[in-house]
Amino acid sequence: MSRFFRDLFMIMIGCLSYALALTLLAIPNNLTEGGVPGAAVIIHYAFGWSPGIVTFILTSIIMIIGYKYLPKRALFLSILTVPFISFFMYSTENMVESLGDPLTSAIFAGVFIGAGSGLIFRTGSTMGGTSLIARMCHDMLGWDLVRTIFVLDILIVLSGLVVMGPLNTMYTIITLFVAKKATDLVIEGLDPRKAVSIVSAKAPQIADEVIQKMNISVTVFKGYGGYLKEDTDMTYVIINKFQLMHLKKIISSIDENAFVVIYDVRDVLGGSFSWDETQKGNIK
Repeated sequence: MSRFFRDLFMIMIGCLSYALALTLLAIPNNLTEGGVPGAAVIIHYAFGWSPGIVTFILTSIIMIIGYKYLPKRALFLSILTVPFISFFMYSTENMVESLGDPLTSAIFAGVFIGAGSGLIFRTGSTMGGTSLIARMCHDMLGWDLVRTIFVLDILIVLSGLVVMGPLNTMYTIITLFVAKKATDLVIEGLDPRKAVSIVSAKAPQIADEVIQKMNISVTVFKGYGGYLKEDTDMTYVIINKFQLMHLKKIISSIDENAFVVIYDVRDVLGGSFSWDETQKGNIK
């Protein structure tokens, strides 16, 4: 139950951030966004219809048609998300005038749209718009999910050329770019993980030292060197970016000739990352 209220709170904050970005920053400066709310904004420019009401109607139609393509939990949370976004948009329409600086408005609209979307997506919910259409196309036609969403959003933005003009359309593309980066930041966090592979004849010693001094889990794999035709070991560890320098020092102190590969990972679950915070990353 506590998880549900936490998710509900995140959805409400996310929806409020998303809606305010549109009604206080995008719409007064004749900008829009991708997805169904963006289409509703373009319709608002063309016919003067309420973007909040249009968003609710269009998204509800899409949800009714495609509800069976969503998992039960995502469907339930999406049913909460759609009215919240529509209500907050409707409640804050026509509240402010243009800031007079469309570029600044485009950038900050992207920040708040991305932050709101990230909070919503972190709960497992959707906005029930282009993402659901893309999922339907993927299941029925085999279309790539990410590319379909991208194409749909681009088509929506380009459709606004007639009513917004080319300059504001370009500003909107800036909004989409910033929003994508902000969404990734909220979903992935400010502490990205690094995966480190260490190929060394002294891999077990490196592993023991890392476990002792950094208090993190390490895996040692048996390997085979294709060039030297010799058996070798590889140590594999996942750390946060702040632990990287300490790990490098440990490796070089044991084997200066170790072959080290460092790369980003998008998400980490379980293992030492599920330990109590007082145990994680404790450097002795």
